Amino acid sequence: MAEYDDATKTWDLVEKIGFCMLTTQTGRDLRARPMAAYVERMENAVYFLTDVESHKDDEIARSPNVCLAFADPKGQKYVSLSGTAEVLNDRARIKELWGTPAKAWWDSPDDPSIRILKVTPSFAEYWDSPGTIISYVKMAAAAVSNAKPDMGDNAKVKL
Repeated sequence: MAEYDDATKTWDLVEKIGFCMLTTQTGRDLRARPMAAYVERMENAVYFLTDVESHKDDEIARSPNVCLAFADPKGQKYVSLSGTAEVLNDRARIKELWGTPAKAWWDSPDDPSIRILKVTPSFAEYWDSPGTIISYVKMAAAAVSNAKPDMGDNAKVKL
């Protein structure tokens, strides 16, 4: 039951944070860029809108293993998802996901250059601390007492 709880918490954090850094492999190097995530936990998938001309699509075609790094530094909440990505030309899903963030890049969901980037996560790790001020207080108290601070929840999750 603990793994189910950890998986649920992982998805809850990902949905709440909403934006992530998508990391792809470019030859021997890694490249990250910010992306607006559309979470479909029942499908075990995270979707993004992308452009057919983007470098990330080519990078994913060569090496589909990616990492999604979600961060809420003010709330001290972080999630790292590792998984496999694929680029799809799913026009119906594009229309489902169309919204304000997409309007910054394309005029309409009918733009033929829009693609879906689907990431199927296989592994995740999250860190959920009680918040910045409480974390600083716990770190200060631990430094004085030579004990390790309880910085909140951390779990590795197989998805």
